[in-house]
Amino acid sequence: MDKTVCELFAGVGGFHVGLGRSNQGWNVVLANQWEPSRKSQHAYDCYTKRFPNTRALNIDIAEINNNYNDYNIPTYNLLVGGFPCQDYSVASTGAKGIEGKKGVLWWEINKMLDRDRPPFVLLENVDRLLKSPSNQRGRDFGVMLGCFRDLGYSVEWRVINAAEYGFAQKRTRIFIFAYLNTTNYHSNQIKELNENTYLKKRGFFARQFPIESIESTNNYILNEDILTISDNFRFEFLNSGMMIGNTITTQKYKPVIEPSINLGDILELEVEEKYYLGDSLDDWRYMKGAKAIPRVSKDGHEYIFREGAIAFPDPLDKPSRTMLTSESSKNRSTHVVRDLQTNRLRVLTPIECERLNGFDDNWTNTGMTEKFRYFCMGNALVTGLVERMGMELNEIFENEYEVNRNIKINQNTHEEVAITQIGWELD
Repeated sequence: MDKTVCELFAGVGGFHVGLGRSNQGWNVVLANQWEPSRKSQHAYDCYTKRFPNTRALNIDIAEINNNYNDYNIPTYNLLVGGFPCQDYSVASTGAKGIEGKKGVLWWEINKMLDRDRPPFVLLENVDRLLKSPSNQRGRDFGVMLGCFRDLGYSVEWRVINAAEYGFAQKRTRIFIFAYLNTTNYHSNQIKELNENTYLKKRGFFARQFPIESIESTNNYILNEDILTISDNFRFEFLNSGMMIGNTITTQKYKPVIEPSINLGDILELEVEEKYYLGDSLDDWRYMKGAKAIPRVSKDGHEYIFREGAIAFPDPLDKPSRTMLTSESSKNRSTHVVRDLQTNRLRVLTPIECERLNGFDDNWTNTGMTEKFRYFCMGNALVTGLVERMGMELNEIFENEYEVNRNIKINQNTHEEVAITQIGWELD
């Protein structure tokens, strides 16, 4: 099977970089990157400069779906993307998940899957997705799984903390791998299927991200239609899982911890003066410190807002905390380090942020403002994780045959297949 890729919400090319490092045979035949409400499209400009031979569109994905025939979309066998996650962010207020402004982009992905039927899909998002929204835990991910089910896909997911697998940042994200039920891979995966060993030994993530133990398991038969899921579904998704047919098994796993790269290992030398904090540190100490502040809600309820302390400065003998899009600005989440040469306190440089995500130095130094360079890295993924997944995909594609893209399986068929092919009973 040709290693052709469509990269959605491409940013500055994290999936492209990771896949490229896993094997030179990957061919990104189409990329799309568009930042709404921005006149300057800096991430797109960076992508096209770094990948000049890739056809890249700077268009709203809804426009592409609504006028599909105008864009001559090529055939591809792998769809990848870190679709926008602001509405799921734990730092967001009033989040609405799939119903939110950015959450609706899931439905655009769903349209592409329905139309193009790529055999394989690899998506990335914040792990908060599994618990969204707060008043109906698990609904949003349940809707996504229902969509995959109705399109004839099986799914596996894993929440991965990059630092636990040897990288320099404690960046925790969910990766979602889906595959058509007409693929060789699906046929191979359902052989001798055992819920107690599958995710640890046979699953998509098992070899590249080894598991020490499985600590708990939840099961569910997803029979409901999408509307019913949206209205009523609640379920505790754990940090790994799979859905084959309509049978969901989710498990809490303990990783095999690998030695990590520490924050001090990626720091630059000879840093410019502009990155230093100066002598006035009171504001920084307050922002980073623990707090217990009396507040009153809109309805008049009095409560205490509490906030734990953050290390100030950040320790250099451990992986970094998660970078946010506000990195380097004067706020609580910005990393502050003690410079290796001067022993003075400073923020991270753009190059150091690129290193934390595994990009080459000055990857985003393509004409965008420095502030937006930080923003791009706060949005990016750890490319080394995708590189490992690409190694697994290399073997999957080598063993694959050309699938029939036009097959559509209805929900009743899914349920029947799930009952006859899955080799364990659910409570």
